[in-house]
Amino acid sequence: MNILFAVSEAEPYAKTGGLADVAGNLPRALAERGHHLTLFLPFYQEIRRQDLALDEVSRITVPLGTEAVPGVVLEKIEPDFPGCRTFFIRQDDFFDRPHLYGPPGEEYPDNGRRFIFFCRAILEAVGRLGLEVDIYHAHDWQTALLPVYLKTLYRNLSTASGAVSLFTIHNLGYQGIQEKEIFPLTGLDWSEFTYEKLEYYDQLNLLKGGLVYADTLNTVSPTYSREILEPEFGFGLEGVLQQRRNDLFGILNGVDYNVWDPAVDPYISPHYRIGRMSGKKRCKEKLLRACGLPVMNARPLVGMVSRLVNQKGFDLILELLDAIDRFDCAFFFLGTGEKEIEKRLADRARACPEKISFICGYDNRLAHQLEAGADIFLMPSAYEPCGLNQMYSLRYGTVPLVRAVGGLNDSITDFNPATGRGNGFKFSPYTTEALAATLERALALYRKPRLWWKLRGNGMRCDFSWAASARQYEELYRQMKSLPGRPVEKQ
Repeated sequence: MNILFAVSEAEPYAKTGGLADVAGNLPRALAERGHHLTLFLPFYQEIRRQDLALDEVSRITVPLGTEAVPGVVLEKIEPDFPGCRTFFIRQDDFFDRPHLYGPPGEEYPDNGRRFIFFCRAILEAVGRLGLEVDIYHAHDWQTALLPVYLKTLYRNLSTASGAVSLFTIHNLGYQGIQEKEIFPLTGLDWSEFTYEKLEYYDQLNLLKGGLVYADTLNTVSPTYSREILEPEFGFGLEGVLQQRRNDLFGILNGVDYNVWDPAVDPYISPHYRIGRMSGKKRCKEKLLRACGLPVMNARPLVGMVSRLVNQKGFDLILELLDAIDRFDCAFFFLGTGEKEIEKRLADRARACPEKISFICGYDNRLAHQLEAGADIFLMPSAYEPCGLNQMYSLRYGTVPLVRAVGGLNDSITDFNPATGRGNGFKFSPYTTEALAATLERALALYRKPRLWWKLRGNGMRCDFSWAASARQYEELYRQMKSLPGRPVEKQ
């Protein structure tokens, strides 16, 4: 099949979150299964700085309201892997900026305009280049207009080839809501601006367009596909999703074990694996020195790499840290985000430097070292469409402690000391006490080396590679195209 990925970020080119991991790894896994992949990305300043070998393959003009905005289509000369072509849409006024979507904690005020342009530019490029497409696969609000256009202004592109569209929801909490005054920029008729289509409380909801118009929908975990049908997780769109529930599937993201594996990770030293775990102890010692905590190997180290937003459970974490004397462990937090959370974490680290360390920022090397050196990885999310760090942690023998939501629920099984089964710790009520009780349970098990080794080994043997995810996407694509294959089961 010929599959087109429309994404706003992808590794190794540009990244702010898990979407980039998916867009960087899923196409590769699908290409390895014999499919032909085409990837479209904005040509950001971050990509320009990489000095890639690129060809200018087309110049396009994109209608944007009453304007005709020029753009350039660039193709990477050397493909990253066989079976995949990578194109960049260059429009310097929109994309030659220091950040993808805006400075930390902010958004560029013209993000709606930028990504309306990007969606139409992709389809203009498809037409100009004569690309064959069977599946248009759009991701999150930034490319949610693609399925809309395929049913309206660009329907000839899809009807001529029999192409269909899949829209993947990576995080329903981000919907690309815009003032309705920019609706004319889409080029769509005002008949599309209704409650049943793109209108949302008298505003333009870009993500809603993808939900309404895509042929099929999916989320990045089975549990999340069910959660978003309810008001608690639906962010006001649960009614739309209820109407599309028969077209909604959940496929768990995967992990690139070429990058996240303590046996080969270039960012850690020494390496280790099941059967040869002495290196983890050394990694812990190095991490404790790097983050300024006392080197006490017998004391458990709880680590967390995250965006600092309440979605990730920081309202619970900050209350937990107020009772730090209750827990015989140390904490290390790495991340950046909301200024108030940054300040409060920094205050707590200054007040208790023997037990709490916080580094404000993101450092990829240190993130790998945290996965290798911590004993427990904390993810008490209010909601979590998939999550990747819990799956990284399993391979590194760092036991995840998670809330039973979304992909955390799908990938982590609560450890049962009686049976020796399970790969982590889970709690359900979104309360500080539930988190604290689960942490105490984890710390108690840490003091039982035989059971801790069993738990850690269970996690390290888990396989969440992209091969399994790619197989499920392939089956979904075939189902969408009514091609022979195993039906995708509702979960």
